[in-house]
This record gives sequence, structure tokens and C-alpha cells, in this order.
Amino acid sequence: MALAAGCGLLPDKIDETATWSAQRLYSEAKERLGEGSYEQAIKLYEKLEAKFPYGRYAQQAQIEVAYAYYRQGERAQAIAACDRFIRLHPNHPNVDYIYYLRGLVDFNEDLGIMSNLSRQDMTERDPKGLRDSFDALKELVTRYPDSKYTPDALIRMNYLVNSLAAHEVHVARYYIKRGAFLAAANRAQFAVSNYQETPAVEEALYIMMVAYDSLGLTDLRDDAERVMKKNFPDSDYLARGFKDPGVDDPWWKLW
Repeated sequence: MALAAGCGLLPDKIDETATWSAQRLYSEAKERLGEGSYEQAIKLYEKLEAKFPYGRYAQQAQIEVAYAYYRQGERAQAIAACDRFIRLHPNHPNVDYIYYLRGLVDFNEDLGIMSNLSRQDMTERDPKGLRDSFDALKELVTRYPDSKYTPDALIRMNYLVNSLAAHEVHVARYYIKRGAFLAAANRAQFAVSNYQETPAVEEALYIMMVAYDSLGLTDLRDDAERVMKKNFPDSDYLARGFKDPGVDDPWWKLW
């Protein structure tokens, strides 16, 4: 019993970082980050901020811990780290990067799915991540139009708008296949109204034609057909109906 009691008095494992300076903690964390040891890097960055909460090392640690979470695939933690930095340092010279990183978190989360889009049913996908990514990138572009990250953000925003339009059209096509023609027409109309400059509008107009024709709404069908022929006079949809996604190359192959 005495021996057991004595064991409780043994010291815990010594923390070798206890005596490290802010510079050393940062250097070691940066090295782990460069090696791809994201979990170890995060622990060192968090120790740095806890021990030295003020100054440039702590602020830089907050930036890099957000990046480490992003690279590790920890979406919620990455977003929380980005939002925290923006809240604490709204005027930091590198806050534009954090807005950019915030947009990348949700953008890249869906990119893997996007790469197989032609073999996926888009009606099963939640576009919330796409919208969140767009909103974050839009914030960057609006607040910091001269940022070095803005040109790439604009390209990604265009991609995201096309993705959201494509989602609406795929849902509309899903409804067409199941005979839900009113729902199909409404989703296609939404795509035409809200994403006018996207490639998906061509198919959306054709879906409206099919849906209104099936509902016996000839005036609306004729209106959709008139707009279709005016904007896409050589459309394959008018010649042969819906495209075969196994044959046609998807518009979104940008990366």
C-alpha cells in the first residue's frame, strides 16, 4: 500500500518545451508544418499561443494553425480558427489571406466530389459548402480588391456559381425523370433567374420547355422556347433532347 501511495507522488512526464522561447516554439512548429506533421504542428502552435499570448509569434501561430487544420482536413476547426483570427485581428495585414483560406476550406471539401460529378447524382449533394465558400471569397474580393489572393478568388467564385447553377439544373432534371414537372419547372426557372451567365442556363431553358409542355402550359412553353432559340439557336437540346453525361465533357473541368 505504501508503494502504491508513493507512486502517486512520482512527477508527470516532463514537458521538454516548457523552457522554450517563443521563437523556438514557432520554429519547431513551422518545421513540423513543413513536414506535413500537422497534428504535432498544431500542438506546438497552441502551446506557443498559451505561453506567449501577445506579439507577432502568437498572431502568426493563429494563422498557421488555421492552415494546419485545413491541410489536415479538419473543416470545423479550420473554419473556427479563421473566424477567431478575423474577430481578434480585423485589421491585421494578412487578414486577407485568412478570408481566402476560409473560402478554400469549403471549396476543396467539395472538389473531390466535383471531380466525379458526371457519375454522381447531384440531388444527393448539399450545396451549402459551395455557398459558404462563395460567401467567404466574396468577402475577400469586396474588402480587399487589391489583394494578391483576389484574382484566384474570382476564378474560384466563377467556378462556384457554375456549380450552384449546375446543382439546380440537375435537381430539375431529377424531377423531370420522376414526372414532377411543376417542381422541375420551378427549379429550372430559379437557375435561369439567378445564374444567367452560366452554362447550365441552356439546359435549364430546355427543361422548362419540357416541363411546361408536359403540364399543358403552352404559353409558358412557347415563351421558354422563344428564349431558348434566341440565346441558343444551335443548341443540341433542341435537336436531340437531353445530353448524355457519359459522352459530353462537363463544364467544370477547370482543375
